[in-house]
Amino acid sequence: MVAKGPLRLNAGFIVGLPVGESRDFDIDISHIVLESDLILDDLSGSVHITRTAQGLLLHAVMGATTPSQCVRCLKDFTLPLEVDFTELYAFSRNGMSESGLLLPDDAQIDLAPLVREYMLLAIPIQPLCMPSCKGLCPICGADQNEGVCYHPEEEFDPRLSKLKTWFEHNEIE
Repeated sequence: MVAKGPLRLNAGFIVGLPVGESRDFDIDISHIVLESDLILDDLSGSVHITRTAQGLLLHAVMGATTPSQCVRCLKDFTLPLEVDFTELYAFSRNGMSESGLLLPDDAQIDLAPLVREYMLLAIPIQPLCMPSCKGLCPICGADQNEGVCYHPEEEFDPRLSKLKTWFEHNEIE
């Protein structure tokens, strides 16, 4: 049986190999949509599968890019992602690890759910287009990476004048 799908590996021949034998699979996909929430471009890497007594031990190292939006300046940018994970596809339920992966009867390993999960975990909570992003001006909303905004000094409530004077004479660190 031939593997179908870009992230589906036919590992049937490894099942019949002696314990300790392994094979490498290269991954090179220019564009893939995993479910409806993850778009990956330039997905590349390798998958190393080793035959163990309990099942097939899979070690994957992959990199890709995904479209993202900077949380400071709100510009769209391409976010690089890298993952490195190891999972065991057990031969039987008795040999399963915490991840609960069981080798299918046809020995076709679909990496899509694992790649999706690990890539989503690699996305930072607050993605930045660059570490030094200055964000948007809080007054006019202009992108501060493109230039400095000059705004007239804010008018303030005259009832707070004593407090303003105190702050001007006392440095707060």
